[in-house]
Amino acid sequence: MAPAELITSAPDAWQLMDLGEDRVPGVSADRAYRELLADRQPAREVIVAVIDGGIDTLHVDLRGSLWQNPGETPGNGFDDDGNGYVDDVYGWNFIGGADGRNVRHETLEVTRMYARCERGESLPAGLDCSAVSSEYEERATEVEQTLAQVDQLQQALEFATSTLLVVVPTDELTPEVVEAIRPGTQRVSQARDIYLQLREGGLTMEVLVEAQEAYEGLAEYGLNTEFNGREIVGDDFEDGNESAYGNRDVMGPDAKHGTHVAGIIGAMRGNDEGIDGIGANVRLMTIRTVPDGDERDKDVANAIRYAVDNGANIINMSFGKTHSPRKSLVDAAIRYADEAGVLMIHAAGNDGENLDDNANFPTPVYDDGGRAENWIEIGAANWMVDSLAATFSNYSQTRVDVFSPGVAILSTVPGSEYKQEDGTSMAAPVVSGVAALLMAYFPELSASDVRRILLDSSVKYGDDMVPQPGSGTAVPFGTLSVTGGVVNAYEAVRMALARM
Repeated sequence: MAPAELITSAPDAWQLMDLGEDRVPGVSADRAYRELLADRQPAREVIVAVIDGGIDTLHVDLRGSLWQNPGETPGNGFDDDGNGYVDDVYGWNFIGGADGRNVRHETLEVTRMYARCERGESLPAGLDCSAVSSEYEERATEVEQTLAQVDQLQQALEFATSTLLVVVPTDELTPEVVEAIRPGTQRVSQARDIYLQLREGGLTMEVLVEAQEAYEGLAEYGLNTEFNGREIVGDDFEDGNESAYGNRDVMGPDAKHGTHVAGIIGAMRGNDEGIDGIGANVRLMTIRTVPDGDERDKDVANAIRYAVDNGANIINMSFGKTHSPRKSLVDAAIRYADEAGVLMIHAAGNDGENLDDNANFPTPVYDDGGRAENWIEIGAANWMVDSLAATFSNYSQTRVDVFSPGVAILSTVPGSEYKQEDGTSMAAPVVSGVAALLMAYFPELSASDVRRILLDSSVKYGDDMVPQPGSGTAVPFGTLSVTGGVVNAYEAVRMALARM
């Protein structure tokens, strides 16, 4: 491996690597398996419920890791195990209709509340129409301005690319090729500078097109007060006790996010395909709950209960939103999971904000007092130690427990493909994978034990100065989470072994 200063991009699957051996602050999973677990075998299967937007159940690197409901006969049209869900072989889809249609797009929670205010309806206690209206209008303005900026950047990159391809005989430009160009005209010099500046900021045409599609989706669906994706589901949405709705299609129309999350946790290890997941002997339970837009509290509550009732040991929740108008439903489900001894792992969010000031729901804190014990809130760590906290990650010295790799994480995507993605959505399943590893090899450990080991064994960077997410101000890494650490599988296994 090259010296740290010569590593200019994240190594593939760096989340598995070790700082001492590979010069990147991964979770040392490969080292743990190689040095500490080589003579041991997993003692049990660990079921990890992935509450997300769906999983590609045909992915070559995931098929062997999928949970299959032992009480259900596939495709017979009956609820064989009597759990209220027909043919829930791989899990359940709470955002689908009985007719087989599926919700893909949804509004934001602030849009739904703003629409209520516009209709003259009241909001739940603690929420104010004036504040909601201001937030909605601010978000709409942000989307409009961002779309204009993305369009300008696309035009600039198109100009730079087309100009440079005239003077460079290549099918594809790279920063290395462009840096070597010695401009003969002002136009070429300008194009060279624009290209290098955009690429230094990580902006490729693919990134810009993805951003454009995301913000166009927000404008067309997320902030559209006339849009109603819920009508597809056909439930009595106001009935918070209703759970028997949805369908068995756990893949849905867009399983990219959930498939990526699933691969980080439990892609088949040692099968010579793509990547290795972190967990061993994992079974991935698929619970489709998260659309392109904000998930609804009723669905989140039912998804958590489904996971618990069907044997999940860990629940991964790589989603979040800024408002939770029916939080009591989610609180009751979280309490149910906590009392059942299920470990819940949640992504802290990608707004570069302090969660002390801006909540990201769901949370382990109950409205009626107290908090869930078996809960870990995860921030995203970068592969570069000198900027260890990802620029986008939310943080808090009281509400974020620990960080884990969440930048340029290589994992599975639909169609048996692989891609790097960023987000606390990627950091959370890294921790779920390490938790599953511990539970598989040390079955005597409770969810509470695993939580404590993961936090206590995290590698501490407390005094290291890093740019604070959002502001860029230099702060001690220890001020960004409770532990000031990054989860580490090697140290966690060592601690578990010491308890034996």
